[in-house]
This record gives sequence, C-alpha cells and structure tokens, in this order.
Amino acid sequence: MSDPVTSNPSIPMLPTRALGTQGLTVSALGLGCMTMSHGYGSPEERDERESIATIHRALELGVTLLDTAEVYGPFTNEELLGRALRGKRDQAILATKFGFTFDGTKTTGLDSRPEHVRDAVEGSLRRLGTDRIDLLYQHRVDRAVPIEEVVGVMADLVREGKVRFLGLSEAGEQTLRRAHAVHPISALQSEYSLWERNLEPRIIPVLRELGIGLVPFSPLGRGFLTGTAKPSEELPESDFRRQADPRYLKENFDANMQAAAAVRGFAEHRGLTPAQVALAWILHKGPDIVPIPGTKRRHYLEENVASAAVTLSADDVAFLDAALAPEKISGLRYFPANMAMV
Repeated sequence: MSDPVTSNPSIPMLPTRALGTQGLTVSALGLGCMTMSHGYGSPEERDERESIATIHRALELGVTLLDTAEVYGPFTNEELLGRALRGKRDQAILATKFGFTFDGTKTTGLDSRPEHVRDAVEGSLRRLGTDRIDLLYQHRVDRAVPIEEVVGVMADLVREGKVRFLGLSEAGEQTLRRAHAVHPISALQSEYSLWERNLEPRIIPVLRELGIGLVPFSPLGRGFLTGTAKPSEELPESDFRRQADPRYLKENFDANMQAAAAVRGFAEHRGLTPAQVALAWILHKGPDIVPIPGTKRRHYLEENVASAAVTLSADDVAFLDAALAPEKISGLRYFPANMAMV
C-alpha cells in the first residue's frame, strides 16, 4: 500500500556539492535506491508505486544523485529506476555499478574483464532507458583483473559518450592511486558513518590528496543509527543484514544498541531524529562527501533531506565522534565472505 503521508512543502531545496575535480556536481545528499527492490526487508514490504513516488519527490526536493547497480535485484532496481525517470531523465545524475556475475538471479562471483564491463554497461543502459550513465562504478575490486585494464575500458566508454564520470567502490589506497593514474576518478563509494569509521585513517586523506569525492553508503549504519534496529533473528530470512552483518547477531546487538543510544539521546535533546543527526554528522565531515541514505518511503526521504539544514558545532561533532568511537562498536561490518571483497 502506498505511503499515506503527504509531502512536506516546508523542506528547503538541497544545496549542491562537487564530487571530485572533474566537473561532477550533485545534490549534497543522494538517494540510495537499492532497498526499493533488494536487500532489506521482505518482498511483501515493497511497493513500486511508493518507490516511484519517492524518486519523484526526491527530484522535487533537489536530490539529483540516484544510486543503483546491476546486482540490486539483480537487474530489477535499474529497471525500476528507468520506469521512474521516463520524461525526467535530465533531472537526475544516474549512478550505477558493474562487476558481478550471475546465474539467473543468483550472484556467482566477480568479473571486471573489459569485455564483461562493456556487456554490463550495455545492459545497464538498456534497463535504465538512457543513452548515458553519469557515474559508473566498479562495484568491487576484481583481483583477477589489473585495475589499469578495468579503468582503461571505463575510460573508453567515457570517450564514446556512454559514461560521463568514473568511480570505484570499496577500493583501497593503492588501487585508487593506480586507477586515478589511468583516468581521473571522481568518486569512491564505500561504507562510512558514525557507525563505521574505517576510512578515516588512510582512505579519506588519499581521496583529498587526489581530488576524489566520497559517497558513503549505509550512512545510517544499516538501520542502527535510526533507532529502529532489530536483532538478526527478527529480520526476514531474505534481509541482507541477517545474511551478512555480524553486528546484528545476538552476541553483538545489545552492545551496539547501547552505543547507538548516544545518537538517540543527542537527537532528542536537539528536537531531531537520530537519522538526521547521523546524516548531519557526515555532512559536517567535509564538502567533498555526499552520503546516499536509502529509503523506499517518502516520509523517510523528507526526514533525510531535512538533515542538510542541521547545524552542528565543533563540540557536537567531537561528542558524536567519541560516543561512537570504533572501539565501542561490537562485531565486524560483514561476515568473512563479504569482507573478502573489500
């Protein structure tokens, strides 16, 4: 059933930010579209009409960066986005990703061979109903294929007009340097939030040295920072967090909810939602960072967009930094099979 909440006309339009130094300008917050067809919750919870209404409302509010990938579904998320953007394509900056192989709807492995990259991009263009991809990411680094070969074919696609800007996802320092030497990389998409700070010691300094923007996924800690998290055994069997996130396991869950309580308390004191505090924290970490919170409901979208108007002092940021310091989080961010791909 569609979301009955009416749109809030008082939410200000989003400002823009530059991703990288190659001319890619996007909204300060993007929209992660994955959960509209994949990943969290159960199929029964998804409503295509509400998802499309959410995308349209995002465009109204100035959210230009829409994020998808061939693996979401697989394929069905790109198709959904293509339907939503009929007649509206020029209002959006479309980002998608390649790099996996499939047997029907089952993901079977990684493949970034140049010929596979070309096939994947043609499929994405067709499903999205467009003649160009604004931001193309390699979804996971394929250690079987030198990054120079991968970025080489991506650069060819830029020259052919099928792609505008290039990105990587979950890439390390040396991979970023080698890739950027072949063709400028505009964005790295990796997990970053109050909840997950692994990028701070080495990756963020490299991004700033090279002039690469950061697009954090899971900026709300896969639900923990919203205050609505449930332990893994209460999540649907198909939910990604039950399958791949150790922080939702019983032995970690209570400690993590206790850590996240600091965000809830801060939010209550400021008259904000925990999600708004978490997103405002990221936005205050630098003008080169554009988080992509995912939602399939208009009222959560509007709540997230309103976070761009939240002001945090240096003391506020320092308090939140300390409250969710890495040593206070229990469990790795993925189980071993997923960690092996980052």
